[in-house]
Formats: sequence, structure tokens, C-alpha cells
Amino acid sequence: MTMVGPGNDAPWMRAVRSAGLVSAGGTVRPTIFAEMSALAAQHGAINLGQGFPDDDGPAEVLNAAVEAIRGGVNQYPPGRGFAELREAIAEHQERFYGLSLDPTTEVLVTAGATEAIAASLLALAGAGDEVITFEPFYDSYAAIIGLSGARHVTVALHGPDFQPEPADIDAAFSHRTRVVVLNSPHNPTGSILEREHLERIIALAAKHDAVIVSDEVYEHLLYDERRHVPVATLPGAAARTLTVSSAAKTFSVTGWKIGWVTGPASLIDAVIAVKQWLTYVNGAPFQGAVARGLRLGDDYFETLRATMQRRRDLLAAGLLNAGFSIAPTAGSYFIVAEHAGLGDAATSARALAADPGVVSIPLSAFGRPGGPVSASALRFAFCKPDDSIAEAVRRLQNLRP
Repeated sequence: MTMVGPGNDAPWMRAVRSAGLVSAGGTVRPTIFAEMSALAAQHGAINLGQGFPDDDGPAEVLNAAVEAIRGGVNQYPPGRGFAELREAIAEHQERFYGLSLDPTTEVLVTAGATEAIAASLLALAGAGDEVITFEPFYDSYAAIIGLSGARHVTVALHGPDFQPEPADIDAAFSHRTRVVVLNSPHNPTGSILEREHLERIIALAAKHDAVIVSDEVYEHLLYDERRHVPVATLPGAAARTLTVSSAAKTFSVTGWKIGWVTGPASLIDAVIAVKQWLTYVNGAPFQGAVARGLRLGDDYFETLRATMQRRRDLLAAGLLNAGFSIAPTAGSYFIVAEHAGLGDAATSARALAADPGVVSIPLSAFGRPGGPVSASALRFAFCKPDDSIAEAVRRLQNLRP
């Protein structure tokens, strides 16, 4: 009998090593998010680190989930998700963006956006291929690319507005490029990719026959009168684009893990071929509740946007008053900030959790060692109640010289 164990060359070990999640001794260490949340609990700190809201979602959505549980919707849903939710997703894309989708073949319900991205990358890329992301990047991208066996190629985003250089985009593409992962509005920087860059990427993807995986989970969190423009709505993109989103940020239900991916039927078939061996299915009682959320009136989505813009402005003003410089936040939950008196962000983030008791995340956690991400920048989340943000800002005043 041949015994196979999780040695240093196992795919999962290579993936987590490439994502910086393995210590020198080979032990898997917790993510920076788990570490900082633990520090928040230990020190009674205000947690502006991990991007989850402290508010509950709309009552209609929460009550629908309770009704479903009590009504017996507790067993496996269909592999592609309940028809009610797939139809609501298709209606949402038509209503907000004019995108026409067949809910039976072009919509797949997933265990959050993270699984949608993972299943897409594992379906479309493998050894010998290349996957492009921008850097900094949402941390799971690197781990999943590592698990796929593909090579991770990055394009630097340059502050303060966190946009790429056109020449860098051109240089990232090659005959090995299979997938380009986009994320706009962007986690962790809060930037929105300018249309000229999106058009350039679409043209290069067509030239190299690459698929675009567009992570659009912050689609309803754009500020200052901006409106989201899905990549799939741009000329030449729809036939090669998988669009990913989720209920987590839009309805403040991050723990439900209801996401989705939409796109051409052939690409969705490839994704479901992998997804069925990951979670198989998920979240039966939550799917109808999310469908109800997607059908809420425009006033809900506008109130959500206005609330988050107010909280962004509250935190931004407080950080500036505490001596930070900040990058502009056009969308998402996050502000990137630096303070001349703090130095290395990985060290200062841990120190700030203890005194004055405010948790953030070092921006370097969203990049690779030696990469282009600033070592002194911190990411603060403003998806918290006004009083929590106000107290965090009060505590940070102690940093003033």
C-alpha cells in the first residue's frame, strides 16, 4: 500500500506557503485577520480590521431565513441553487446593469464569493498557466492560484489613487495567461479601476484568449455619486467574463456565505464541474431570503450606500485629525492610511491593538514579500456603527505628536 501524506511538496502546502501562511518551521499559522481579531478580543480593542459589518441586515431578509428554516427548507438545494435565487440574481443584473442572463444556464449559486472565485480558478487554470491579479490583492487569490498549480503574475497598483500603469498591464500578459482576476471596487484599497484600464484588459484578454473573473462584491458600495459598471457590460467582455458577487456586503450577512457567479453557459458549466466537489451545495434556508433581498426597492440600496459614505467620511476625518495621511476611498469598506510616526505597519498594527486599542490590518498582508505594497500602510474598515468609529477616532488622537 502506498501512503500519501501532506508533505512539504503537497499542493496545499505550496499554496499556503506562497500566500505567506506557513512559518519557517513549516507550521500553518493563522491569517492576519484571525490574529488581529484575537488581539481585538484580548485587549478590548475596537476592531476596524476585519471587513464584516456590526449591523444586522434588513429585517425582511432575516425574517425570510427564519421562515424558511421553520418551513422545512433545511435539506440539500439543487446543485446550481434554488431557481428562486437564480432568477432573482438574473433580475438584479438586468435591473441595475441591463445584463440579460438565462437563470437556468448562466447563474450558479456558491458558498460565498470566495468559493465562486476558487471554483473558477481551479476550473480554468492549471500547471503551466498564468493568472494575473493586481497587487495588493484579496489574500485568498494567491492561495487558490497556488492550489491550481498556475503561476501568479501581479500588476502593481500605485497610490494614492491605486491605479495601474498601462505598460505594466501589457507586460503582465503572455501566451500562458489563462485568467485575469479583477476586483473593483477594490479590497483592500477602496479604489475603482478606471475604464481605460478595463478596456485595455479586455482587449488583451481577447488577444490571448484569457477569461476575466471579475470580483464585484462591493457593487452597491460606491460613493460620491459613482455608479458601478460591471466588466461584462463593456464591449467585447461578456463572452469571456465570469462575474462574481455575494449577499455578504450588500445585506450585511457575511456569515451566511451565499454568493454567485454569472456568465456564459460554457464557463458556468466548467465552474460547476469543480464547485460540485467543493461544497456541493450550501445555505438552503438562506437562498430564498437573499432572493428577497435582491428584490428590495431602490431605497434600500441607496440608504446602504449613504450610510457607508457617512461612515467613510467620519473615519477619514478622524484619521486626518489624528495625523494620518489617507488615500481616497471611492468604494468598498476600507480606507488606506499611513502615519509618519508609526513605521512598519505589521509591527504598528499589533501595537495599536494594545494601545490605544484600535485594530487595523497592515496593507502588506495583501501582497507578496518584497512586492510593491507599502510596508507602512494600514487598512481600516468603516463598516461599523457610528459610535464605534467615533470611539476609535478618539483613541487614535493619542498618536498625535
